[in-house]
Amino acid sequence: MWPFGKSRGRASRGNAGHRPPLRVVLRARYDAAQTTTENARHWAMADSLSADAANSPDVRRKLRQRARYEVANNSYAKGIVLTLANDCIGTGPRLQLLTEDAEANRRVEAAFAEWARAVDLAGKLRTMRMAKGTDGEAFAVLTSNPALETPAKLDLRLVEADQVASARPYPPMPNEADGIVFDAFGNPVAYHVLKAHPGDRLRAPALKYDRIPAESMVHWFRPDRPGQHRGVPEITPALPLFAQLRRYTLAVLGAAETAADFAAVLFTDAPASGEAAAVEPMDVVELEKRMATVLPDGWKLGQIKAEQPGTGYGEFKREILNEIARCLNMPFNVAACNSSGYNYASGRLDHQTYFKSIRVEQSHLAEMVMDRVLAAWLAEAALLGDFAFLHGLGELPHQWFWDGMEHVDPAKEATAQEKRLKNNTTTLADEYAKQGKDWEAQIRQRAKEKQLMAELGLTEAQAAPPPGEAEDDEEAEGEVDRAAA
Repeated sequence: MWPFGKSRGRASRGNAGHRPPLRVVLRARYDAAQTTTENARHWAMADSLSADAANSPDVRRKLRQRARYEVANNSYAKGIVLTLANDCIGTGPRLQLLTEDAEANRRVEAAFAEWARAVDLAGKLRTMRMAKGTDGEAFAVLTSNPALETPAKLDLRLVEADQVASARPYPPMPNEADGIVFDAFGNPVAYHVLKAHPGDRLRAPALKYDRIPAESMVHWFRPDRPGQHRGVPEITPALPLFAQLRRYTLAVLGAAETAADFAAVLFTDAPASGEAAAVEPMDVVELEKRMATVLPDGWKLGQIKAEQPGTGYGEFKREILNEIARCLNMPFNVAACNSSGYNYASGRLDHQTYFKSIRVEQSHLAEMVMDRVLAAWLAEAALLGDFAFLHGLGELPHQWFWDGMEHVDPAKEATAQEKRLKNNTTTLADEYAKQGKDWEAQIRQRAKEKQLMAELGLTEAQAAPPPGEAEDDEEAEGEVDRAAA
């Protein structure tokens, strides 16, 4: 850029004795964009690959193998994945239809609940949630199972991520992403599912596959980048930390065992040419229990001090577990299953962040999995005689209920709930939904109980169940936590 304009530049070039103006270069400077000798190794693996190129089949395969290995051999990793599945899925989602026909709603809800128990829907969803943590994605094929005892024969057949793969060598076709075929608008059209698992040694691996239409395949994963079509394990950032945790624990144990293996040593303060009895170096002397003995002249008996585990061992485990669980939005006391260092306020605050993450996960699961399953079940139920009225109705208004999250202080939550209802800042439907319950079913049940108590002449206090020992212990612990806070 010539700051004096084009005409001045031409005049300057015409005058041989005149010095040309200096070119001004503007340069924005970011420390993170600079490559120095100090940070060159740290940023050596940074790249500009696309989402699918960065998550290539080979990369995802290696991550899956290491994540599965760590979960299978690391107690903390296994517990974290199980806790996520149990907290997210719980005993399974429950359907509530929101049509104007209350009787039809109850019939459909009861039939769907019966079908869900028959196919073990809750168990399969928990398996999918665990696969999402270790494999990065979960697949389920909507298929027919004639062996089901329910009128609807719809079933979910879970497929491991390894089987959804391209049969042709990498790189794939332009409209394919490792077994997923897309149309011109980026919508999935079909999934290629290998007939045999690549790691199944009982059967010879083959490149034969089944082409599953997209409407029959449920694919659940979390895209972290635009244009990402396959998932990576959610515990990927924590894999090196899991390895460090295991290595440090084994190193501490090994050091303690090494110190314990040596019962005692003989040492002398005399010089090499001093007066001391001759003893062979590295000789082994067996000592019997509760026996007095005499040592050689000039020698003393000493024992190696077992200085392991180190004083920072517990703190190291706590910090590294806290860092491991952060990528899953899980607090330390949930990941470690240990709240000994928490008080009431800090425990509740950490749980609020975790429960919000669980609600987001449940919402995503409802949209990507449960709505698809419900649509397929309604389409099949509409063909049955008892539910023929569903034919042609399309998607019905509905919502899903999940297990509620238990409050740390039930008494305080009950008081807050009572105030919200009196101030009309909430509804019974919302309050019951927080507990994972259907408000209509709860009110009907409560009406039956009140009617029976009136017939028997019982008061609320007389019909109330006696408090158990567990509740008394929880109240006592709550008082201690509140005092500490």
